[in-house]
Amino acid sequence: MTDLLTAADVQLMQGLAQRITAVRPELVNSDASYGELAWNWGKAHAAQGESWVRRLWFAGEDLVAWGWAHLPRSVRRSDGSVKDITGAYLAYQVHPDHAGLVDEVIDWFDATADGLERTVLPGAADKFGLERWAAHGYQPDPDGLGDTGSWTQLNERDLEVLEKPVLPDGFRFRTAAEAGPEAAVQAHLDAWGVIAYSAESYEGVRATPAYRGDLHILVEAPDGTMAASTILWLDEANQTVEFEPVGTHPQYRRLGLGRAMLLHGMARARAAGATHATVACLGAPGHPSARGLYYSVGFRQISRDVPLVKPA
Repeated sequence: MTDLLTAADVQLMQGLAQRITAVRPELVNSDASYGELAWNWGKAHAAQGESWVRRLWFAGEDLVAWGWAHLPRSVRRSDGSVKDITGAYLAYQVHPDHAGLVDEVIDWFDATADGLERTVLPGAADKFGLERWAAHGYQPDPDGLGDTGSWTQLNERDLEVLEKPVLPDGFRFRTAAEAGPEAAVQAHLDAWGVIAYSAESYEGVRATPAYRGDLHILVEAPDGTMAASTILWLDEANQTVEFEPVGTHPQYRRLGLGRAMLLHGMARARAAGATHATVACLGAPGHPSARGLYYSVGFRQISRDVPLVKPA
């Protein structure tokens, strides 16, 4: 059944992410993880939810596959400008025990986005899925796979031994619960520039059941500016935590703030019960900075996605 995506759907989808993470974590698609689902739904559903349609597939009472189509829409950005998105994008997930359902997911997406350019990001480890997408006419996206392409990799590390975080003099860690919504929103905008994010976006993020204000961490500069921020999404079922997003104010980069914030976040996550952490970043050679930061605190690649496109 095709319908608009709801908050209840997202919780079911997160449950599927948890079940796959427990057995085949490399098969969790980059935008279908426990934390990524909460973040993507929370920050944009108020403004863009009318263009989000979904279909769910069940085996008995268990969700075993889903598709979330992002259809054409106009997106208002933080500087007041509007960006028109004319193609269709699919986020999706299929449980490996029901891999054959990927053909139904593809057929549904093709019917839903008929006449539009269609893009999708299956995981490189999903050999069967990649074969099925190719059989339906989807081809590697040369722009997405280039040296400055948009493909992402997922990185992981355990939390057994953690280096102590060190901040420059005068800087201190805060939580969003302490700093307040206005500071948390401004920190994200300062780090990411002109984007579709607002106070309303953050209210949506805070309303997701997975959000915890004590695991939304900021670094405050001596002048009171929030110089860096990140949100940690704790999957208690798998004792794992996901950083999403991670950003630093341009004027405060190369001071070690991001590194210290990640180490501090991992220590807080471990205290909350996590034994394992993940974080995603752009993987192409032309985007070395985030990958270098994550590698510097012990993360290593576990999986990556493969951008595919089907012309209109």
